[in-house]
Amino acid sequence: MKFSDTFLLAFRTVKGNTLRTALTVAIIAFGIMALIGIITAIKAMNQKFTESFSSMGANAFTIRFKERNIRFGGGGDDLTVSQKGKKEKKSNLGRNISKEEAEYFINNYKFPGVVSGLSVFGNRSNTVSFADKKTSPNVMMFGGDEKYLELNGYTLLNGRNLTLQEVRNAQNVCILGYDVAKKFFDEAADKAVGKTVRINNLPYLVLGVLDSRGSTFGFSRDNMAIIGYRNLAKNFAGNNASYVLAVKVDDINKMNEAMGEAEALFRGVRKTMITEESNFVMDKSDSMVERAMNSLGFLTISATVIGLITLIGAAIGLMNIMLVSVAERTKEVGLIKAIGGKSNVVKKQFLLEAVIISILGALFGIILGILVGNSFAIVLGTGFVVPWGWVLYGILICSGVGLLAGLYPAIKAGKLNPIEALRYE
Repeated sequence: MKFSDTFLLAFRTVKGNTLRTALTVAIIAFGIMALIGIITAIKAMNQKFTESFSSMGANAFTIRFKERNIRFGGGGDDLTVSQKGKKEKKSNLGRNISKEEAEYFINNYKFPGVVSGLSVFGNRSNTVSFADKKTSPNVMMFGGDEKYLELNGYTLLNGRNLTLQEVRNAQNVCILGYDVAKKFFDEAADKAVGKTVRINNLPYLVLGVLDSRGSTFGFSRDNMAIIGYRNLAKNFAGNNASYVLAVKVDDINKMNEAMGEAEALFRGVRKTMITEESNFVMDKSDSMVERAMNSLGFLTISATVIGLITLIGAAIGLMNIMLVSVAERTKEVGLIKAIGGKSNVVKKQFLLEAVIISILGALFGIILGILVGNSFAIVLGTGFVVPWGWVLYGILICSGVGLLAGLYPAIKAGKLNPIEALRYE
């Protein structure tokens, strides 16, 4: 008997038991759906992380203050030992980067082919008003210099950027995020340019409106206002905040050299001794993306475990159904053997039935998983995602499940005695 004939016979048998096949396929499909769905959602999250954190490009890095490390030792000593074994001054631990330190770095960092700037985060509880309209008190405030937009990947929908003079003179000028401008001028957000709005009841001239950047995990990246960092320090008590320095290098091959020179200069600014660990952190923009994506690794493991547990249950259910099928078709097996059918053909038929059911479950599960995962991608505002590698793994896993679940029933069917099988009631 040819393989094609055996396959067609197995397929017709599967098709003939519609309800039983549908229930088994559904069990397998839900297992694969859980696996593929979560993996698809994770890929969508990775894509969003990449969009969110890589706006500066791979040829950029930032300098920010270093949070306090876990320290060992105590008492009244002025020095502690960090986890890396280097000495740290207690007075330096968790110390913010001041405005003066940030400005000194910007004025003295002269590495060829770099663009550098500074910024400071104000707070998230700001209200912007215009005429009789006002926003909710959740507008984010950022203070920056004239390089802020370039270094953070922002583009202007209309208007112009802050100038060096406006930043130095701490003038009351601002750039509004798209959502804030839209609140006052509906779809004609660009009409905000040249108008005077009030930020926390202080008047600010609108210089420009940012192009929309969408939202990340449900939080709008357009619900913001950018002002000069000196103005923020003057009007919103920003002197106690920690400043962030950003550097963009024109040649990615010079990144390490630029970072080395920046670290050497800033260690001097921060008065860090040779034997002490740096009390600031330098981050490459692409390394932030990598860390963010690695943090999602446990979700992949969880998805795999959930999928495998469900598939184990599906395999047990499939084996039970195949054993019931062997019992129900005992006379049929006896008849096949009585007319010359071989045990291998019988085994092959039952194995193929189990594999067909498993692969049908895999296909439906993959389709459902991709749809479920991409519904999450729609919420995040990313493109359509298909985890092709896991699609292949899903089909292979289900094929293996079908083979393992059908192996024992196939062997049992192949060993049936034709005389006893024909007499079976």
